[in-house]
Amino acid sequence: MRIISGIVVVAFGLGLVGLAAAIGFTPARAERFLRMFASSARAHYMEQCGRLLVGTALVIFSPSMWHSLLFEIFGWIIVVTTVALLLVPWQWHHRFGEWAIPLAIRRMRLFAVGAFALGTLVLYSVSRAVLAQ
Repeated sequence: MRIISGIVVVAFGLGLVGLAAAIGFTPARAERFLRMFASSARAHYMEQCGRLLVGTALVIFSPSMWHSLLFEIFGWIIVVTTVALLLVPWQWHHRFGEWAIPLAIRRMRLFAVGAFALGTLVLYSVSRAVLAQ
């Protein structure tokens, strides 16, 4: 289970770095991707499945990571907020997305910097864990 969790965590880090690159090189495509979040019930539940997978993987793999407590807390935050989003009607998430997504798109470059920084931190933390063994 630890290896699978590690693979998911690495994929999460690479996905964030990839999103940052997409925003930098193909902003229109990245904007279309961001607009898909919470756009339908299917998109909402797929997003929540992905979040639950990543959050759980972070919780499981965090003891092997650099700054393990930080990543364990981050994983639990993702898991708890995902469960909360699963308990409310998807339309509420959609309405929040109608407000939040245009804000993120207006600040896409800043969003890309944050995604790149978090993705790099995740990958660095995993690499420190792998190299320490």
